[in-house]
Amino acid sequence: MNVIDTTEIKNVLTRGLSLQEAHVSAQGSHFEVIVVGDLFATMKTIQRHRAVYTQLNEYIVNGSIHALSIKAYTPEEWKRNRKLHGF
Repeated sequence: MNVIDTTEIKNVLTRGLSLQEAHVSAQGSHFEVIVVGDLFATMKTIQRHRAVYTQLNEYIVNGSIHALSIKAYTPEEWKRNRKLHGF
């Protein structure tokens, strides 16, 4: 298993999905990501999650990420929901 840090995950997601914001936290190999991007506007929840999983697939396959919690928002949704996440 390779060790990966939250900054690397944030950079991979931000670059790969052209995000406005990405917040990543971790406990060991269990990661939680909150991603905000215009690309999610036309996607259903499962499509949003699939987009994130696609970017992180190599880390999942090599065991760096064992568990992944995803919250994916459009910028408008994030404005309404950010306080729920302590932002």
